[in-house]
Amino acid sequence: MKTNVAIIIGFFLLGAFLVGYKITEQMNIPQKEAAPRYAEPSAREIAFNPPSLDDVPDGPVGEAIKYGHQLISETDTMLPDYVGNKLSCISCHAGGGLDINSSPFVGVTTAFPQYRPREGVVFTLEDRINGCMVRSMNGKELPYDSKEMRAMMAYLTYISEGIPVGADLPWRMQNSTDNLPIPNLEDGEKLYKQSCLACHGADGSGTGSSTGPALWGDNSFNDGAGLSRMTKLAGYIMNTMPKGQGGTLSDQEVSNLAAFILSMDRPEWKGHDTDWPNGGRPNDIINKELREQIRNGTIDWEQVLN
Repeated sequence: MKTNVAIIIGFFLLGAFLVGYKITEQMNIPQKEAAPRYAEPSAREIAFNPPSLDDVPDGPVGEAIKYGHQLISETDTMLPDYVGNKLSCISCHAGGGLDINSSPFVGVTTAFPQYRPREGVVFTLEDRINGCMVRSMNGKELPYDSKEMRAMMAYLTYISEGIPVGADLPWRMQNSTDNLPIPNLEDGEKLYKQSCLACHGADGSGTGSSTGPALWGDNSFNDGAGLSRMTKLAGYIMNTMPKGQGGTLSDQEVSNLAAFILSMDRPEWKGHDTDWPNGGRPNDIINKELREQIRNGTIDWEQVLN
């Protein structure tokens, strides 16, 4: 008897389920689907709104954040044993990495680890910091467990507060430009003397790491740094220069200016042969050989800018 009752109840529940499904289908009620683990990138785009340094917490963490900010602002003077030129992080990342138009650091902690084709390995953010130390600063790597590295990481983490991993950060990777016109070196020199000389000096040696960084010579970045590429330097100039007037120069002007600056001697990166181990090496890395070709007029700009 109990078995018969169970069978009847089972058929009743199955019928109810089928009727309910049919009604839902006829009413065009969408079936609930499993929520995606991650939202689409477009849905994760967020505003540029880093926390204020006035709100840094008290205690050891706050002290580390403030120290990290100081290191990024005064890198060459605070880390003389590790910086081989007269540049600081703010030479390229103005305002301690808080200037939206000057390669900001906001959200950078959410972008790592990441695969780096130039090095051919997966980088942590600490690796990326040291990449800048040996290339842009033409110096030495910081010890990974040093007080200085920990402080920089504390600062970068603080200004990236609230930004989720995978968020679409429209301000990242903007200082690059493709499809540059063939540069005119003479016009680039004229423009430099007209618009850049006051801050960066007639000899490119600069007036200070924050006021006018060295653009060539012993105290500038070496030719393994990102800015040693035409597309990177031209894109940076386009978005940030002249100071306070970013976006006012034409494509031709930024190409002329970048070519003139990169034609000048600078420290040489010793690792060119091991960069891009898996292929894909860009053509626009202006090393010693290409600098000489620019100056003697034999460079094939079509190939370089392809």
